[in-house]
Amino acid sequence: MNRRKKINQLLKAHAKKTSAKLAPKSNKPKYISKADRLKLAAESTEDLGTPAES
Repeated sequence: MNRRKKINQLLKAHAKKTSAKLAPKSNKPKYISKADRLKLAAESTEDLGTPAES
């Protein structure tokens, strides 16, 4: 492999990585563990119950 080809290959690889970083992320929601979901559900039920009682 000659010098020019090596340099071009490296530049293409770096350009590919940087464009991948700048690409928009997917709309897939962030994963929330089951324990965290239960905590959030418990907090939301507490929040809903408190104002109604007052």
